[in-house]
Amino acid sequence: MIEASHLTKKFGNFTAVNDISFKVEAGELFALLGPNGAGKSTTIKMLTTLLKPTSGKLKLNDYDVAKQQDLTRKSFGIVFQDPSVDNDLTAYENMQLHAVMYNVPRKETDSRIKELLTLVELWDRRDHLVKTFSGGMKRRLEIARGLLHHPKVLFLDEPTLGLDTQTRNLLWGYVGNLAKEKDMTVLFTTHYLDEAEANANRIAIIDHGKLLVIGTAAELMKQTKTNTLEKAYLDLTGKELRDEEVSPHEVWRSRQRSRNMR
Repeated sequence: MIEASHLTKKFGNFTAVNDISFKVEAGELFALLGPNGAGKSTTIKMLTTLLKPTSGKLKLNDYDVAKQQDLTRKSFGIVFQDPSVDNDLTAYENMQLHAVMYNVPRKETDSRIKELLTLVELWDRRDHLVKTFSGGMKRRLEIARGLLHHPKVLFLDEPTLGLDTQTRNLLWGYVGNLAKEKDMTVLFTTHYLDEAEANANRIAIIDHGKLLVIGTAAELMKQTKTNTLEKAYLDLTGKELRDEEVSPHEVWRSRQRSRNMR
């Protein structure tokens, strides 16, 4: 369902993603892990057409991501790390807006919205402004919205960041059931290693733009001769502290703007 071949992204002289290759099968839950600044967000931005690769090829749902952007975008849904729902609209209005943007057939829109809001237990709050929702409710709404156009692939960029344990477990229950019921592929990033171990069929670890390893949690522990995923992760990426991630794209754009102003 996803295929990256020798994928590279450079920003000036900085290489954010360095010649990585991997495949994700249909229906698979695939975790992309790495420290801050490792290249995870840049990889997802290329997969979701937000950034153009410097070199290499990307396919999603058999579409060439670079050449068939519109078809690619119709094939995936995404839940960003930062909330992206409109707080000044109701839950239902947020869903309607997404339906228009993705050309969901009008005769199917209402039934799909009801099905998904019921699924994430927000149907009774459909007419409430999103600004009144808790963080967990907003995440559930974003997942429902991302599924409205029936995507083949769902991208989750740290979807449970800042949520309590109960809400995290609830969200992963939804995602796991949806993947099984709809044979949907899920690619997610997280800093909660227990989430990756519990939910991912396979795990990829990236650092300094290089893909270090791919395998099940058990395979990663066996390869590093460790007895927990956390120890395997630290063995592969090191124990030094990392600064909070700043997008290389934004750094590069900032530098370009500074040069143009001179």
